[in-house]
Amino acid sequence: MRKAAILAVCGVLAVGCAKAGTAGTADAKSADASGPVKVGLLYSRTGPLAAYGKQYLEGFKAGLDYATKGTGKVDGHPIEFVEQDDAGDPAKAVSGAKELIGKGYKILAGSTASGVALQVAPFAAQNKVLFISGPAAADKVTALNTYTFRSGRQSYQDTLTAASFIGEAKGRKVTVLAQDSAFGQANVAAVRAVLGKAGATVDAVLAPPSATDLTPFATQAKASKPDLLFVAWAGETASALWTSLNQQDVFAATRVVTGLDLAASYPLFGPAAEKISFLNHYFPGAAGTDVERAMTDSVAKAGGKADIFTPDGFTAAQMIVHAIEANHGSADDTTALVKALEGWSFDGVKGRLSIRAEDHALLQPMFQVKLTGTGAAAKPTVEKVLTADQVAPPVTAMAG
Repeated sequence: MRKAAILAVCGVLAVGCAKAGTAGTADAKSADASGPVKVGLLYSRTGPLAAYGKQYLEGFKAGLDYATKGTGKVDGHPIEFVEQDDAGDPAKAVSGAKELIGKGYKILAGSTASGVALQVAPFAAQNKVLFISGPAAADKVTALNTYTFRSGRQSYQDTLTAASFIGEAKGRKVTVLAQDSAFGQANVAAVRAVLGKAGATVDAVLAPPSATDLTPFATQAKASKPDLLFVAWAGETASALWTSLNQQDVFAATRVVTGLDLAASYPLFGPAAEKISFLNHYFPGAAGTDVERAMTDSVAKAGGKADIFTPDGFTAAQMIVHAIEANHGSADDTTALVKALEGWSFDGVKGRLSIRAEDHALLQPMFQVKLTGTGAAAKPTVEKVLTADQVAPPVTAMAG
């Protein structure tokens, strides 16, 4: 695969000055009918979620190779992509999106952070550009607008997986421990929507994303005396969080459910790991599919190692290639790209995936996981596979 080095000849175009209704439609003809299809990847190459961004990028490269059968082309048109580092900053991401759209890009993908996705998606829609969000899990990304899709799971699917651990929710108390960010707030909203609706009392302890001393928040969570503590955390402070929870002996006081994060985080749980109920989006070997093996082999051949968000990049590439194939190697008509993706079902890394036409939710299986061993010897195993139907979020009316 080749990565385009895109140079601005006349500087960044002012997207807002383009003729209304022309960007991304069939009226915007490419200058070279046999030329490449250009894709912009806006993701966290640096910043607190850089590890996730790296996984996404490696997965995208592997997915592009897989979906194009090693050619990097669709109907003779090379797919070239350029990377833009948003560093997890929504303002920087929107600036990058403006630059790419101004240069004629009609497909954007890659948001690692939910706050980024929620800012880029409306801007892309205003300019009639296809946007495929990546690991960003906020539920609001689903049904945000007709031009926005997602290649990863969403918080509601996490929550339904967590709910599968406790059975009857009525009369139970649930506390959500999370960062006060778009991701954390989305998890609180999802827990209230799922377990609160089922009769549980739900409260939340939210920590500033910049906080490094997390002991006060672990203490608050324990003091709330929940029947279930649902921890939704991401980024570099995870180690400090689990250290604080261990020191406060929270695991002995309540049942703790959390998502199993990237492989580097496994040792952080220490001896408490076997006391935690893990929900999981993906870990290497979880699915056992042919597509998973293809992804793992491709990433390894390139010198990497598959991890939790590698499938998100792989799936994004599958979606982009399918949409372009359905339009005979062209990305000019983004309305047609959208139509090609709506209702599409395909074999992905995790199994059979479906893009729900009504709201663009990505329906997919999820996993209950057990972590055994400590330190470098910690290994996950699948305890139960929840089908796509079991963790499907409710249909949401399209907002725009």
